[in-house]
Amino acid sequence: MTLTKQRFLPLDVLRGMTICFMIIVNTPGGPSYWPLDHAAWNGFTPTDLVFPTFLFVVGNAMSFTMRRYEEQGNGAVLSKIFKRTLLIFLCGFLLYWFPFVQHTDAGWAFKPLSHTRILGVLQRIALCYCIASLMIHFLPKGAVLTLSVIFLLGYWFLAWYFGDPGGVSPDSVTGPFTLHGNADLKLDRLIMGDNHLYRGEGFPFDPEGILSTIPAIVNVVAGYYAGLFVQKHSTEAKSLWKMAGVGALLIILAWVWNPVFPVNKKIWTSSFVLNTVGIDLILLSFLIFIIDFQKLKGWTGFFTTVGKNPLAIYLLSELLIVVLDLIKVGPDTSLTEWIITHTTGHISPEKLGSLCFAIAYMLVCWSVGKWMEVKKIYIRL
Repeated sequence: MTLTKQRFLPLDVLRGMTICFMIIVNTPGGPSYWPLDHAAWNGFTPTDLVFPTFLFVVGNAMSFTMRRYEEQGNGAVLSKIFKRTLLIFLCGFLLYWFPFVQHTDAGWAFKPLSHTRILGVLQRIALCYCIASLMIHFLPKGAVLTLSVIFLLGYWFLAWYFGDPGGVSPDSVTGPFTLHGNADLKLDRLIMGDNHLYRGEGFPFDPEGILSTIPAIVNVVAGYYAGLFVQKHSTEAKSLWKMAGVGALLIILAWVWNPVFPVNKKIWTSSFVLNTVGIDLILLSFLIFIIDFQKLKGWTGFFTTVGKNPLAIYLLSELLIVVLDLIKVGPDTSLTEWIITHTTGHISPEKLGSLCFAIAYMLVCWSVGKWMEVKKIYIRL
């Protein structure tokens, strides 16, 4: 087995696990158990690891592709980077605009662009990929790492300096790193306006805002250098201990930093970056140990089915639930609600039924991924 194949299997598994878990937490059939909910504000749950892990594996995958870029001229490299960035960003934007129509008192009408969310999950992936790729291609390793540190410390300063000391969070904490006082919200409102922001918190606030994208770039950079490290030390078991040790150190540093810059996914604090990168390094070390060193690969097929087509499966999961919600089987009942009522809605306790629906929905999306795998259909941007 070649080095590339060895390294890509743990990567595909980690990517597949991330997408499967993402679908489960995004499509519950009701109230969820706490590990399947995001932290209300400060703090950390397993669900908060999903998005940063996907950024980490984006960087990990780049460690295999960027070498090919080096053999091409700068023009070709820039073309590839900007084309991929634009396509991923556009997919994210269209995803939030979908289904492009809404029901009004006068009937169906197109959703106005003036009230469409601009940023989001795929948009952040696109921007972080773009900036990280440009850094890695044009700068030496030392400069990339130095710039990454500047991103983390600079974001801390900007968040503190421009945040509102009188801001309040859902947990009643006040200060500049709060839901109503954070600098991310101020910048997003200034540049994009309230009508283009996410409203999941009950008012305009985007957890994938402009300012908090800066530290998220470091998740991609960390994934890239982790990938290079693994390729270089592919046969050394002690290298896995070293990578896991670095991960543990980053987690400790994150929680030492936490009292002055809290671990927080929704404003993507620098301590949150260290915490998630640390966990991802440990997870990747564990997967490589199990798959490549212990040769325990029989269980990996389920996750590689999704890991080989992550964008397609993610988009399917998001679009399908919108369609199911859009179809009405009664005056006030969507097809999603009808399915839940007649299936997992009978399961007690309610949170268990909700989890069963989420798993069943994930398996439906997985089945499409399996069909694509059998047909050798792989969608890559």
